[in-house]
Amino acid sequence: MIKPLLMSVSATLLLAACSPTTPGEDNPSPSETTSVINTETMSNIVKVLASDEFEGRAPGTAGETKTVNYLIERFTDLGLEPGGRNGGWTYPVTLNRSAVTDVRSLNVSQGETRITLEQGKDIEISSANPRAVIDVKDAPVVFVGFGASAPERDWDDYGDIDLTGKVALFLVNDPDFGVTEDHPTHGVFGGRRMTYYGRWMYKYEEAARRGAVAALVIHETKAAGYGWNVAASSPGENYAVATTGPGKPSVDLQGWLHQDMAQQWLQQAGYDLGELRTAAQKRDFTALTLGDIRFNAELALSVETVESQNVLGKITGTTRPDETIMLSGHWDAYGLGEPNEAGKTVMPGANDDALGLAGLMEIARNLKAEPALDRSIVFAAWTAEESGLLGSEAYAQNPIYPMATTVANLTLDILQTAGLAHDVIQVGEGQSDLEEMMAKTAAMQGRVVSPEGLPENGLFFRADHFSLARRGVPVLLIMGIAGGSDLKDGGRAAGDAWVKGYIDNRYHNQNDAWDSNWDLRGAAQDVELFLDMTRELGNSEAWPALKATSEFKRIREASASVRE
Repeated sequence: MIKPLLMSVSATLLLAACSPTTPGEDNPSPSETTSVINTETMSNIVKVLASDEFEGRAPGTAGETKTVNYLIERFTDLGLEPGGRNGGWTYPVTLNRSAVTDVRSLNVSQGETRITLEQGKDIEISSANPRAVIDVKDAPVVFVGFGASAPERDWDDYGDIDLTGKVALFLVNDPDFGVTEDHPTHGVFGGRRMTYYGRWMYKYEEAARRGAVAALVIHETKAAGYGWNVAASSPGENYAVATTGPGKPSVDLQGWLHQDMAQQWLQQAGYDLGELRTAAQKRDFTALTLGDIRFNAELALSVETVESQNVLGKITGTTRPDETIMLSGHWDAYGLGEPNEAGKTVMPGANDDALGLAGLMEIARNLKAEPALDRSIVFAAWTAEESGLLGSEAYAQNPIYPMATTVANLTLDILQTAGLAHDVIQVGEGQSDLEEMMAKTAAMQGRVVSPEGLPENGLFFRADHFSLARRGVPVLLIMGIAGGSDLKDGGRAAGDAWVKGYIDNRYHNQNDAWDSNWDLRGAAQDVELFLDMTRELGNSEAWPALKATSEFKRIREASASVRE
């Protein structure tokens, strides 16, 4: 029997959290503290995982085999117990990979007028359904605005429209993105901070739930947070979790529509994109059919099955072993690519996310050197994060450790390598009591919590913790590119420069390599913060609660009786 909630985490920690500690005479600066996290060990782990021998750690390759074997060896050496299926170390994940091999037709028509679409230039379209041919003929196109159905915000973009057999055309981001402070919609969807309703993942799934045959998001660089070159970087390719159960529904076709092409469609139907965007930012907007515009596509696809593995280890709790705290990162990277200017093909994923895994192992090493905690601790190394959070999604669809009794998930995905920092960056806001706990724990380190720099980019929804968050689990993510840290050497400007340098030069390419010149003391601060939080949660009887502003509060509340 799970012990009753004695006091919420926010109630026990809020007093300390609301009085943030700053470095001073009684609170030493980061440079005056000694971390229990061994940065040399972390560096050595990354050096191995990011080596050419591991071939970029792509799922379903020889690089995966080496990676999984290495992780099991490391977890064993650390003294962890197997935490996977059937008493083993792994959790099998079957993926369907599809790729468009032949565009037989791809256009929109209106009477005798036909606009041909070029894959990769005008549109980036793919299918998550494992079929050899996708054939869509004369499908009406419905402009659904931002496509939000949010009863807790008294918002519904769909009205009475039936999307069955139709193409849903979405705006990217939320209805309040970019509006002025005096606009009636300002703040309804979090202001600058993107909500789940702004993510393409939500839009595709909502279109599928409503019977649409295709879902297209109009690409706009500022609202998406990245350029068309990123949106169309892998035209026609798609990965999905292979499932015969009630997994995520899929439309036949999904993807991005270039803004210029969207303008053509709308003009052909007698509409203006700017005017429609303005209308969609008002509460009384409802979806509308774009005249007699029809979408046509016949695509041939190659479909293959990829067998992959999550790797899980655990430390069983002493008195409440059925209550689980999960720490996680992803082991996969981008495998082999086209040669860069230096002739390098391996995309090693050193920071993204071998460094995060090294941090998890340091947490495990410290916890194994101490008396076991009351609650169980699970360490998860996910596959296929770079393919759409699929390893964690497969787990979340059929978890080993029930979501209702998962106390929290703490995820490390990209850590900064520029040295000690006076702060830690919080990704997302208004989700759970863990935020107050993070502030209190950071204060004990002589640090403060800073908000993410570009909340409109929706990083909260772009890492593996989100697969658990959308099932109601309280989560925290540390991601070094969420905002420039206030570095001990150089301040915020130096932190911003590190983020820009990483994004511009190393993110998702051959340059994300191990570097002997890394200064991992700041990364160690973040890892130790999660270690301290794990210790406290592990011996607590409290259950972190989701906040009223969380999109997933109702899901967590539905299982409340299990935690009583």
